Amino acid sequence: MRIGELAATLGIKPSAIRFYEASGLLPASPRGANGYRDYDAAALKRLQVLQLAQRLGFTLDSLRSLFQAWDGEQAPSQAKAQILAQLEQRRAEIAAMRQQLDEQDAELTRLMTECASQWEQGRCVELPLAPAQPKRSRRLA
Repeated sequence: MRIGELAATLGIKPSAIRFYEASGLLPASPRGANGYRDYDAAALKRLQVLQLAQRLGFTLDSLRSLFQAWDGEQAPSQAKAQILAQLEQRRAEIAAMRQQLDEQDAELTRLMTECASQWEQGRCVELPLAPAQPKRSRRLA
C-alpha cells in the first residue's frame, strides 16, 4: 500500500508517516521500482499502536524504548516486563495529574462559593491570595 492509502486508512497526513520513519518509530519501508514507498500490514499495525499510545499520552521517546523492546532487541520476558513497567508508569502519571486536577477543582469550588457569598452581601469580590510558593534555588554542580 502506498503512503497516501496508508495515511487515508489511519486518518493522518503522509507527512506524519514520513516523520515516524525519520524519527525511527516506523521502520523504513521498501520502495518499489517506481521509487514509491510500499507499506505492508505490519506498518499499518505499528502506526495504529503509535496512534493509541499517543492518545494515552506516551511521549515519542518512551515509544522508542517500547518499540525497541517490542522489536525483539530484548528477551521476550524482559520486553514484556519493560512494556508493563512503562504502562504502569503512565498510570502513575495520570493518577498524579488527577490529584492535581481534583485539588484545582476544590479550589475553584471554594472560590465560587466565596464569590457568591460576597455578591449576596453586596460586596465586591475580594479574592484571597494564596501564599506565594517559595522559589527553589538551583545549585550548579
